[in-house]
Amino acid sequence: MSTLSTQIPAAPLAKSCSPDTALVDTLLPTAYCPSALEPAPPLRHGPPMPDAAAFPPTVPPPRPVEPGLYLVATPIGNLRDMTLRALDVLAAADLVLAEDTRVTAKLLSAYGLKARLERCDDHASARAAELAVERLKEGGVVALVSDAGTPMVSDPGFVVARAAVAEGLPVHPVPGASSLLAALCIAGLPADRVLFAGFLPPKSAARRTALEELRPGRQTLVFFESGPRLADSLADMAAVLGPRPAAVARELTKLYEECVRGTLPELAADPRCQSPKGEIVIVVGPGEAETASAADADAALSEALTRLPPGEAAAEVSRALNLPRKPLYKRALELKGR
Repeated sequence: MSTLSTQIPAAPLAKSCSPDTALVDTLLPTAYCPSALEPAPPLRHGPPMPDAAAFPPTVPPPRPVEPGLYLVATPIGNLRDMTLRALDVLAAADLVLAEDTRVTAKLLSAYGLKARLERCDDHASARAAELAVERLKEGGVVALVSDAGTPMVSDPGFVVARAAVAEGLPVHPVPGASSLLAALCIAGLPADRVLFAGFLPPKSAARRTALEELRPGRQTLVFFESGPRLADSLADMAAVLGPRPAAVARELTKLYEECVRGTLPELAADPRCQSPKGEIVIVVGPGEAETASAADADAALSEALTRLPPGEAAAEVSRALNLPRKPLYKRALELKGR
């Protein structure tokens, strides 16, 4: 397997697809072809690779793969990110459901595996769910993979998982590579509260509307985006969200991995964010807490008092505006004329 240790070079983004659910079509000739990966390029920096003797002589023994649906994460660029358990499941699978069977066939070939493949994309997910449920009821092992990364993240595979759950059939995660988590790890931004928003709308007006809905939240935001739309999306984020700290992660785990950090206005103007190639994740830090004005509180209380007694109105406005309840209750009584 040593010939598979290389990283996959960057390639043009052929379509707007999730970094976790597609190694784009233009990567197909080189992404998983062993002959195209020889020899592995040397590391540009850092110490040489450790001697093989430094690694444990054995790996944990494989466990039997019980019947069920397995949601299997696959590498997002570097083939050595495949887990041992994922290989166990794929080797044992009676059926592998794949977003693009051509991509998955090349992936399996890179590890010396073969399997019965069936398509599970936006147009075939319903049929894939039927096949999976049928095979699972027969006691089979079914694996679901995306083109790259973790299934179910901006991915049509949820239709299959939903069908299996509805039938009371076993469903198991096989964790592994995820561009969402990889970007979050290297962004250098808070990760205690995170909202994944997927792809924003392609048109600016709809995109700004979506961002307005996200603006009040006090959590880090994560988006997928395509290279051609990146600069426009960053400009809209800067206009709606303000100068929040952010990071643009590109080609994660691949040879030309890059993470550009700065405020949203800085990133929108950065030449590196002008239609770059590759698969992109945007991470935006939380904004500063906004303090409601006295006028805002009075307006909210007046509306709440039309429906609720003063105590409940004060509690509702306290939660909505993040203000202390006691002063709001006192003000509610004043507005009621008590």
